[in-house]
Amino acid sequence: MNTGSARPNVLFISVDQWPGRLFGHRGHPTVETPTIDQLARNGILYPRAYSECPICIPARRTMMTGTAPRTHGDRVFEPALRMPDRPTLAGTFTDAGYQSAAIGKLHVYPQRDRIGFEEALIAEEGRPQLGTVDDYDLYLADRGYPGRQFMHGMSNNDYGWRTWHLPEDCHVTNWSTFAMCRTIKRRDPTRPAFWHLSYTQPHPPIVPLAAYFERYARREIPAALTAPWAENVPYALASARGFWEQLPPERLADVRRAFYALCTHIDAQLRLVIGTLREENILDDTIILFCSDHGDMLGDYGLYAKRLMYEGSANVPMILVPAARDSARAGTVDPRLVGLQDIMPTLLAMAGIDVPAGCEGLSMVGDARRETLYCEALDGPKATRMIHDGRHKLIWYPAGNVVQLFDLETDPTERDDRAGDPAYAAIEADLTARLIAELYGEDEAHHDGSRLVGTPAPDFTPSPNRGLSGQRGLHYPQPPLDDPSNVVGAS
Repeated sequence: MNTGSARPNVLFISVDQWPGRLFGHRGHPTVETPTIDQLARNGILYPRAYSECPICIPARRTMMTGTAPRTHGDRVFEPALRMPDRPTLAGTFTDAGYQSAAIGKLHVYPQRDRIGFEEALIAEEGRPQLGTVDDYDLYLADRGYPGRQFMHGMSNNDYGWRTWHLPEDCHVTNWSTFAMCRTIKRRDPTRPAFWHLSYTQPHPPIVPLAAYFERYARREIPAALTAPWAENVPYALASARGFWEQLPPERLADVRRAFYALCTHIDAQLRLVIGTLREENILDDTIILFCSDHGDMLGDYGLYAKRLMYEGSANVPMILVPAARDSARAGTVDPRLVGLQDIMPTLLAMAGIDVPAGCEGLSMVGDARRETLYCEALDGPKATRMIHDGRHKLIWYPAGNVVQLFDLETDPTERDDRAGDPAYAAIEADLTARLIAELYGEDEAHHDGSRLVGTPAPDFTPSPNRGLSGQRGLHYPQPPLDDPSNVVGAS
């Protein structure tokens, strides 16, 4: 383990629900992300990065424990599940002598559990019913807007949009940036630092600042992806499709404009964080990692949000910028297959800290490579499972026993389902065997050791959306406490 002032600082930046391809450096024709594009040029880009469970809480448990859902215990979204009794990313840095601080969304229970951080200033998307008024809510109250975070009227789990309703400095993206910059300036100069900056957006509510929406207002927006297989979908996809209103092209284009505006807003605010590091004379001694917990389908194939294994939902941005003294790989693209579980061993190894024995991920700068990555989401009829070999992706829906197979090299938009295609028979057989080897829990009853047999799919009947997808309301006075295991909306 390295000791002394030579140890690098580490800035771990996460965003929420930002698809991996929604960046200029990934070739997107519209979205503006100049700051993050520069980070990619300064560091290493991992285009084959995936969320092992593309749902908020399970993904963050994977980030913070370096373990897959099978180990950390959540592939569904369990808001009252405590962090498992194992080393965390923050705790390992803290135990190694680092000062550690988190700003923004941790999405843990209880909400004030610091999961190994020495300090945490949290913004938890308005969940006071779980027993905590978070630090962003306190800031709004100090600014004279107590409980007014959601008076824009938009939902945390829906695709309505409007511009932000309070002063710019009251936007959660601005607050998170300001709190991070001030935390950097308040650091102990005798100790290296591990900082986690966790933005809550572009996750809905889709409420961009007007200045960022205006720059997209007159631009052509890419149309939603379509595919023949999307005409007749398995139960899990019918359920996902049925939860949200199917928007006509004109409305969907505006939703995407507003979503892109949230992304560009974060991109611009990151300049302040990097500028603070530069002016504090510690930028060259700081490792930066940028990623998302999962993506968003944004209307592709008639689907929205996450929980799915298509590229829009499961593929995530992953950019690693080493300290200046280790910049030999700057501007490179690493095609290896990586997951969120790899963040913990990567950052620890780069800081010269021993990786805990229970950590399952692989260092993204090490020599070891995985042959496949297994991903999963939900149980019961809505379950979906995936195995990926770096080029081919096999997706399995147990309800109805539906299999899809995509060749991402020849078909990056996942238009052509190759399941059952004789030309891909050997690949399908190999990936099926690898998928079966990963299955556990209720899935054990849905294969016979060599074949996927699934379970009968129920008839899909839409449920009434009485809660408007978990719509929040006025939060002053504070809403009453609720059962913490109650899942709000579709988050």
